[in-house]
Order: sequence, then structure tokens, then C-alpha cells
Amino acid sequence: MVAGVPITHPNRVVYREPRITKARVAQYYASIAAHILPHLRERPAVMVRCPEGLDHECFYQKHAGAGTPRSLRRVRIREKAKSADYLVIEDAAGLVSLIQFGVLEIHTWNARASTLEAPDRLVFDLDPGPDVSWPAVGDAARLVQSSLEARGLKSFVKTTGGKGLHVVTPIQRGPSWSACVEFARDVTETLVTERPDGFTATMAKIARKGKIFIDYFRNQRGATSVAAYSTRARPGAPVSVPLTWTELDRVPAGSHFSIDVVERRLARLKADPWAGYTRLSQSLPAARGRGR
Repeated sequence: MVAGVPITHPNRVVYREPRITKARVAQYYASIAAHILPHLRERPAVMVRCPEGLDHECFYQKHAGAGTPRSLRRVRIREKAKSADYLVIEDAAGLVSLIQFGVLEIHTWNARASTLEAPDRLVFDLDPGPDVSWPAVGDAARLVQSSLEARGLKSFVKTTGGKGLHVVTPIQRGPSWSACVEFARDVTETLVTERPDGFTATMAKIARKGKIFIDYFRNQRGATSVAAYSTRARPGAPVSVPLTWTELDRVPAGSHFSIDVVERRLARLKADPWAGYTRLSQSLPAARGRGR
């Protein structure tokens, strides 16, 4: 029993190296619930499920379905061809129930369930080509930060739990999805124009050789990004972790933070790395025009 949730097959190994059991993952989420829940509450979620563990089949699940934990809130969302129920995680019991359900990753929308057509954040996903160094990814994140600051926006950074970084900018609710995508495209294409040797806005893998793909498509309606403090369905159980801009240089890799490292980090932190994020009130500026 973890956070009041019965855990079946608690000794099932869900990560092989290092050996991490289902019960251990549930305990991790219970221990960091106060840190992750502010990033989850009210946001429709999409999960990566690995019911038998990482070495077996894993798949994305967008909609509530058979066996979905009852402790999770449902919200009906209109899609292109139909409407469907998404899940919203509101408390520690709902969070841990997802682990019982076989979830190893949690991704969230850029809008809240109560205001689905009014996004309240932008996410710039920096996805480096295989030959790009980690320090270069950090430098690229700072260029995105500077570009946003020049437009009057403060931003925050976190690891993805993989090779890259997310630059996240909270905004006041109000702009449409199309306005957010247009603004994110403008920022991205400006950077690509200024640094064509370092950035690309092209999704094709071949275009990423020696470059960093800035994925601004994360700002479309229905797109999601991995939640802060979520584990990833990748070897080693890496975690997406919020950082301060000053400590970015001290992080050796995007996959550096395992669940053990995160728990130790949170135990010794004296301040939230994203202090002020929830209180920040800033409006989305108009896009300046592509590449300018």
C-alpha cells in the first residue's frame, strides 16, 4: 500500500539497470507528490504505460479506458473527429494509482481543463542531433532564454530526462492556440536565421546533424510535454527536473537525474528552482514576423 493505493506485483522489475521495482517507483511518486502535483493539477494528461516493465511493450495512452483508476478525474475534450475523456491528476492517490496502472511517464497539456482554449504556457523543446554536445544544448537554451527576454518574457529550464532541455514560459491565459504557435514559430525561426549552423526548425532527423531541433510544435492544441519530476520510460529511470539557470552548467547530462538523485536533491534544496513560476504574470507579445 502506497499513499493509500494497493500496489499489485510490487516486486515486478520495471527498470532493469539499475534494478527498480514497481513498488519503488510508486514510493518515489508518493515522496515527491508535493513537488510534482503543482505541474499536474487541472491539466489533461497523456501517459506512457509499460504494464510489464520497460523491457516489454510500452505505449502512449491519451484517453481514459478500461481499468483506468477511478481516483482520477475525467474531462471531456473535443478532438478533430470525436470527443474523448482525458485524465487529470489532482492528488497523491491519483498519482500513485497511475503507477499501479503501469505508467512510467506523464505528459501534460499547455492549458488547464477549465480553460482548454486558453493556453497558459509555452514550451520550447530542444532536441539535439546525436553529434551535439551537452554543453552546446545548455548554450542553446540560454539563447532561447535571451530571445524570450528580448520580447519581455521570463523563462525557466528543465531537463527532459533524455538528451535535451525544455525552456518553459508561463503566460497569462487568453491567447489562442494559433497565437501561441505563431509566437513560438517566430522565436524559433528568428534563432534559426541568426544561428543556421546551430539550430533547425525542421523535424526530419537528417536535418539535425550537428544541430539542435527547436520543437515549437509542442505549443499546438493537444500537444503535450513531459511533466516536471516525471520519470521517463528509458533505461536508468531518468527524471525531468526543473533547474535554475545558474546551475545548468553543473548538470552533466539531460538524463543525469535518477529517482534516487531527485529524492536527495529535493531533501537538501532550500528553495524551489522555479520559485516565482506560479506567481509570474506576463502577457504573450505579438509575433514580430518570421525570421526577423
